[in-house]
Amino acid sequence: MAKIQFLQLPVPPPTYFAATGNVPLAAASLASALSSKEDPIQNISPVVIPPEDTDQMGDLMLLEKMEKEGADLVGISLYLWNTERSLYLANEIKKKSKDTQIIIGGPEVNEDNPFVLNSPGFDYAVSGEAEHNFRHLIRNILEKGNPTNLPNVAFRDEAGVLSPFGVSNSADFPLTDFPSPYTTGFLKVNPKRSTYLETVRGCKSQCTYCFYPKSSQNLRTLNLDETKKLIVDLKDQGARELVFLDPTFNHRPGFESLLDLLMDINSDGQMSMFAELRSEGVTSHLAKKMRKAGFNRIELGLQSVNPETLKRVKRYGDPKKVAEVAKLLASEGMELLLDLIIGLPGDGPLDVEKGILFFLEHGLGEWVQAFPLSVLPGTAMRRTAKEDGIQFMHSPPYRVIETSDFTTETLVESIFLAEEMLERRLDEFPRPFLCEKLSDLRDRTDLDFSKGSSAERKSLIVLPHTRHHSLWFWNVDWDLMDEEVFDLIDLRIQKEPYCTIDFVFPVLVPPNQNTISKILNLLNSKTPSYLNQVLRHRDENLQRRLVFLINDEIPEQLQFLDQHFEDSRFFIYRQIRTSELKKLNTDGFYLVEGNLTEKDFLNLSKKMDSESVSFANRVWEERWCVEVLGYGEI
Repeated sequence: MAKIQFLQLPVPPPTYFAATGNVPLAAASLASALSSKEDPIQNISPVVIPPEDTDQMGDLMLLEKMEKEGADLVGISLYLWNTERSLYLANEIKKKSKDTQIIIGGPEVNEDNPFVLNSPGFDYAVSGEAEHNFRHLIRNILEKGNPTNLPNVAFRDEAGVLSPFGVSNSADFPLTDFPSPYTTGFLKVNPKRSTYLETVRGCKSQCTYCFYPKSSQNLRTLNLDETKKLIVDLKDQGARELVFLDPTFNHRPGFESLLDLLMDINSDGQMSMFAELRSEGVTSHLAKKMRKAGFNRIELGLQSVNPETLKRVKRYGDPKKVAEVAKLLASEGMELLLDLIIGLPGDGPLDVEKGILFFLEHGLGEWVQAFPLSVLPGTAMRRTAKEDGIQFMHSPPYRVIETSDFTTETLVESIFLAEEMLERRLDEFPRPFLCEKLSDLRDRTDLDFSKGSSAERKSLIVLPHTRHHSLWFWNVDWDLMDEEVFDLIDLRIQKEPYCTIDFVFPVLVPPNQNTISKILNLLNSKTPSYLNQVLRHRDENLQRRLVFLINDEIPEQLQFLDQHFEDSRFFIYRQIRTSELKKLNTDGFYLVEGNLTEKDFLNLSKKMDSESVSFANRVWEERWCVEVLGYGEI
């Protein structure tokens, strides 16, 4: 019997203890589709790599696990945030096992995405909603058939050349064709995580920046009886937060009946719920029912306040209606996510400013998400980008670089203006992992340059590490050891190019500017990826961070801090004991060492910028991330 492993990698979080939100619903749904009761695929054994592994394991650990468990086929779900790492792992699997056949799918897999299709490490690519097409492909592989006529499938010939995709067919199958992965056991409910589900596929809107119009134009709904069975089952399994992935939740026919159903199932308030809405059609009556059903968070997309831009991108809608519905939902106690896209064709810097002012004037500023446009594969906007005057990155996150109305400079200026007006940072902060070492985890490696040999330090560097880890360089004499330091950094990145790594230097003698620049250039020169592109406009690297630890009682080290205080390319943390907390001021970054009291924790949360304080103690660092920064999943 053939074995297939399904791999769906997580959203890389900004810091070690942040939730990844990784629920491998797509991977598990495909596994379930193979084992359909009515027409199961014979002679295939599906396995979904659990999120507990994909969240924790680094590149080498994952490869070792997959090799040890073995598979004839590997199916990989590609998303904006995991594409580069997924393709890297596919290439590495192929190097070790040429006979393992690799199938890629997901929203990144489209005929207009050469970044993905030019990667050599896969055998088959499946575009669009995949359940039926994927089943046809697996049968074809097992029967050693000719894949030429398989719909939505591209394949490599014997020379390694990728074929065109087979004839495109739109997904129109009922959602009851295949069982939910929560009922087949391929996806387990974790009460500490959100539970993702779909009760609708397809979208009536035709927004040109969105993938859904191509992915699924036919609106298909899980009927109320089946929806009730699914949600009751999820609740019985311990689900605490339901995240509805339905593209536009309230476009579902019979929306109010669904709310009545949810109110009945969740009458005890055990579950909270999240969904994305269009403001059109939301009334006070429906808002009250949503609250009673358990909805505590809602996303509403404004996107732009310019009516001509909204028409141009086929979003349409009325900004005043969005504000009206937002205030209505907020009055029912729901938290909001209100979207504003920077860089839409037709918008300029003034439109961004007007959009932020619009939210502020309506008292909605605290919920605004303003972010640059991504020109996604498979969207109508990508097809017309050239004629629309849009230049964009051709690798994730596909961010807009320039438009007819935005220069590169004014795009960045608009992001910072939005932050200034809203009085907060709008994107993730690359929080270093500075916790003490635990013996049973490979999430921190300490290299002491005052003892041991270069070979011993190198032997530690090449070991598999966790997805996010720190590398500590102790007792470095920059005049004697800088080349070894650079070589070790280079080797660590080579071994696991898609891990998040904090390179930490407790300072003896501060390095000079040339040394710092050399390290930064090295970190930024390696394997560009989603993580080190999303903060490029800030000159920050979310994937590889440079950290210096100082004792500010030493004048030379304090002078080093003063010289580089405004430099956002790296961190300088002052080390401070819990007995010295009264010395803290609100400037700069601090690493608190030792155990806290509850009173200390509360005082710090009130006094300090939440991102300026890190903890050597893991318990306090995790609590701070979850309770103060809000990085917990539920």
